[in-house]
Amino acid sequence: MEQKIVEDPVLKQRLAFRPSDDDGEALIVEMWVEPGGGVPPHVHPAMEERFEVLSGELSLLSGRKWTVAGPGEPVVVPARTRHAYRNSGSGVAHAICRAAPGLTLQEFLEEAAAMARAGRVTRNGLPRSPRAALQALSLAFRHRKMVIMRWV
Repeated sequence: MEQKIVEDPVLKQRLAFRPSDDDGEALIVEMWVEPGGGVPPHVHPAMEERFEVLSGELSLLSGRKWTVAGPGEPVVVPARTRHAYRNSGSGVAHAICRAAPGLTLQEFLEEAAAMARAGRVTRNGLPRSPRAALQALSLAFRHRKMVIMRWV
């Protein structure tokens, strides 16, 4: 079966999803993050994320501390911890994220990427119009148990 790749031109990343081999509740997200790409600070109330860089480098925020991780350097972000990631390097960063439990992460990321491809959000993820704001509020409301955005 061919793997579906979800492209997010605003966050400058491509994502692929699959269930974890060892746990039916975890979700594996394979990420290819372009230079300058990444996600803004956010919190998962009940989800732990384990990032493993396969190639390139990712800067990962956990709490208030940024860490640069290269291949083979895992970074674990416990539930309820403010976090983000970005690619400050010059090449594509390829990484795997194991999210447990996966909850509605895949649906959230697919819909957010669709909004980005439709030109409905700015580089900072802010809605470009009142209609886009309503769509973003609906997205945030439906996934409120999985993610809380933190812009500061």
